[in-house]
Amino acid sequence: MAKQVKTIGVLTSGGDAPGMNAAIRAVVRTAIAEGLKVKGIMRGYAGLLAEEIIDMDSTSVSDTINRGGTILYTARCQEFTTPEGQKQGAEVCRKHGIDGVVVIGGDGSFRGAGKLSSLGINCIGVPGTIDLDIACTDYTIGFDTAVNTAMEAIDKIRDTSTSHERCSIIEVMGRRAGYIALWCGIGNGAEEILLPERYDGDEQAIINRIIEARKKGKKHYIIVNAEGIGHSASMARRIEAATGIETRATILGHMQRGGSPTCKDRVYASIMGARAAQLLAQGKSNRLVAYRHGEYVDIDIHEALAMQKDISEEQYQIAMKLVR
Repeated sequence: MAKQVKTIGVLTSGGDAPGMNAAIRAVVRTAIAEGLKVKGIMRGYAGLLAEEIIDMDSTSVSDTINRGGTILYTARCQEFTTPEGQKQGAEVCRKHGIDGVVVIGGDGSFRGAGKLSSLGINCIGVPGTIDLDIACTDYTIGFDTAVNTAMEAIDKIRDTSTSHERCSIIEVMGRRAGYIALWCGIGNGAEEILLPERYDGDEQAIINRIIEARKKGKKHYIIVNAEGIGHSASMARRIEAATGIETRATILGHMQRGGSPTCKDRVYASIMGARAAQLLAQGKSNRLVAYRHGEYVDIDIHEALAMQKDISEEQYQIAMKLVR
């Protein structure tokens, strides 16, 4: 029998992502429309343990859909990875009358949600991460904004790289996943795309291609390097020493997490957040909202976390044909 839920909490955990505020807004307003009370949990699981909990209503989320970051703030919480921390979190929820929680974040956040669910607190996960590395969903909130931010930055770097006739290595975020790098590599027309899932470490082959391209009259050379490979600065020094071509490394870093979310991130986040609130209203628990094959669905959290994800081989092969 589904558990009756009267009051829900919402939190954002792990790395922030553009569109999280749109998801929070949708959770709050959909829950209220379903007759539920809503509490905001500040600073993720760390705020839950510290009882940083506020009442939320429709006006709490007014004028937030266009804002980057998260109005609830976020933090890492090592304590919540322990059984003691998880039990304390469930006790805090019961103390504040919270029957269920919407957790907006990545895979680490969902593991916490799964633990809370097992302790009697209904939990629904919403995938919010720029890395696009959650296997059960084709889309994660923040990816579209992040990849567009990176693309625009790389376009600008290409201009100055051409002016100075240099090689530029641009490192993009993504943790151990290469989705941002792959998309930017295709979208920016890069000469090299280095992905953790595919890079064989053959730097000499890259050097040879740079030399050959210069012989053919190419005035610049753009290498998009994924965070999971890293070491862009030392790579730049080695390439310059081997080719004699001025080489510079640029690490785009956390600028990719900021900024006003794109329309796609706002809409997808709104639908996912609304679906999460509806699932809690129905008494559901231990579910993850996902976007798969053009539809919004919900999946068991443990089943979702057990899935493996890899770069699309079709996209990678197309990218390799385009860069050469």
